[in-house]
Amino acid sequence: MSIGRTFEESFLKSIRSLEVGADHPEKAKFKNVSTEELMKAIKTPTDERIFEIFELLRRDVPLKKIYFATMIDEWFLVKFKKIVEMERKLKAAGKNIDDELLLDAKRMGFADSYLGRIMGLKDTEVFLLRKKKGIMPVYKMIDTCASEFDAYVPYFYSTYEHKNESIVSKNKKVIVLGSGPIRIGQGVEFDYSTVHAIWALKELGYDAIVINNNPETVSTDYLVSDKLYFEPLTIEDVMNIITLENPDGVIVELGGQTAINLADKLDELGVKMMGSDKQAIDNAENRKLFEELLIKLGIPQPKGLTVMDEKNGVRVANELGYPVLVRPSFVLGGRAMQIVHSDEQLLAYLGNAFLASPGQPVLIDKYIMGRESEVDAVCDGHDVFIPGIMQHIEGTGVHSGDSISVYPSMNFSQK
Repeated sequence: MSIGRTFEESFLKSIRSLEVGADHPEKAKFKNVSTEELMKAIKTPTDERIFEIFELLRRDVPLKKIYFATMIDEWFLVKFKKIVEMERKLKAAGKNIDDELLLDAKRMGFADSYLGRIMGLKDTEVFLLRKKKGIMPVYKMIDTCASEFDAYVPYFYSTYEHKNESIVSKNKKVIVLGSGPIRIGQGVEFDYSTVHAIWALKELGYDAIVINNNPETVSTDYLVSDKLYFEPLTIEDVMNIITLENPDGVIVELGGQTAINLADKLDELGVKMMGSDKQAIDNAENRKLFEELLIKLGIPQPKGLTVMDEKNGVRVANELGYPVLVRPSFVLGGRAMQIVHSDEQLLAYLGNAFLASPGQPVLIDKYIMGRESEVDAVCDGHDVFIPGIMQHIEGTGVHSGDSISVYPSMNFSQK
């Protein structure tokens, strides 16, 4: 879900909130598809049809033709065309996008990362450039009482206008990043953790501010936190809010992969992270660092290696011996994790795995059949508290979010 002042702004915010590897209605794979094939494809509503329609608009296919193929109201198609026209203006300006054009693009909802590709800058550099030029959003309040009476509701969305309606308090405050579009197997525990963090922060006397964009979560109930910003969980949208609120710290670890993915850039921009910081997250996510940690602690692990391409994948799998457990690195929620029994299966898998996690290695481990348990632990820096050990019913290798577990365990020994 996304909220803006215009359809274009809301629509482009929603695209970058989706987490489908796109920050804009544009996918490279459709550039080489013929116009005829795309016209045929858009007749069927799919999750990628919007990207196909935009590719056709870039090729100047008449709106009427797209309308009769899709029956999407022309009001929307005209708006899509306006976005394509802005793309052309930006590309014509290239590295020389002036302040006026930059502001127009931001008003329309264009992402810093998209503008950065045109200007030859990183998204964080575009953010710093905007900040220097004073091209920053204001925040508008969502009217939850249909204008029947005046009320200050701490529920906001960004837009590039003049009057800011979000009153910044002088209290101690912490921003908690939510989990964005929750998937099956990557679920409600993140929202649960976010809400409990809000309650704990309030008890400690802090204002608790939430950034999230999923309407089906408790953390996006504006009555739960002191302030709710309903925004995409990207570095630009989060940094815009951090710049306005100037919090004592930001908690990233409770929002799952969505929030954790922002840790590197937040660290680069000097944002103070509370709880697990960038180093702790790297130790858990980076395969090499995690292996070094296990060796240092004397904890045994299945033999495994990381690969960056299909050829090395087949070689490593044969060295380890089938079956092997394969999964992309830097992924939570069991996405694209599989037990593989042959070269043929592995090659079919690797293509999809590299798609699921572009530019990241794929982990290949020797698959060990056994019993699996799940342990939760909380540490204050000195003492570790283990609230429980759960036993999985399914065999090893079934992701915890997709398996059934029992507590207390049925037949684990004390050892």
